[in-house]
Parts: sequence; C-alpha cells; structure tokens
Amino acid sequence: MLAACALGAASLATISALSAGLVAAITVLAIGLCNSIMFPTIFTLAIERLGEDTPRGSGLLCLSIVGGAVIPLVTGYTADLVGLSLALLVPAVCYLWIAAYGALARFGIVDRRAVAAQVSPL
Repeated sequence: MLAACALGAASLATISALSAGLVAAITVLAIGLCNSIMFPTIFTLAIERLGEDTPRGSGLLCLSIVGGAVIPLVTGYTADLVGLSLALLVPAVCYLWIAAYGALARFGIVDRRAVAAQVSPL
C-alpha cells in the first residue's frame, strides 16, 4: 500500500510539474490523498517486530522526521532556480524513495531487527 501510494504521489507530482492550468491544480491537490496514509504506514513498518525495543525505536523514529522540514526548503530553493513547476520534481524523487522503502519492507529486504540492534541505549 505504501509503495502504491508513493508511486501515485510521484506520478501526480510529475504530471503537475509537466502540465499547467486545471490539470496541474487537480494533480497537485490529489497528492494529499496519497500522503494521507504514508506516515502511519511508514511508522508501522519501521517499528514492526522490534519487540522490547519498540518504545525506543518509535521514539527514535519520531525524533528523526526531518523530511517535512528540509524538503520544502529544498523545493523552494529549486523553485527559485528553475521555476515552481519543475521544483515539484524534488518531492517526486522523495516519493520514489518512499516507494522503494515500501517495496523493500514488503519483500522482507529491510531487516528491522538489525536496525534495532544498532540503536544504542541512551
């Protein structure tokens, strides 16, 4: 579900970047529909099977959310350089990264237990 919604958001952002008028407006608004499931799904996938490390893992995950703060700045800077339409390709690339995480988690390639073992106790 995460990979599908992230690919949908990437596609919508790309369509919006490469179009104009009503099509661009509708597709940029529709990105929000895809966004609505992303954080809870990412959070659940990230803490799944952490066992007794779940509280520490969920706290670390909450503290490490910087995309929502950094990506808008990068998109704005890109908009200043190349224009607002093409700047929408920045979040499109981020959505592709999220889709890759969703696919890797689905097929068990992401080993959350190994990541949890690397988190040292504070």
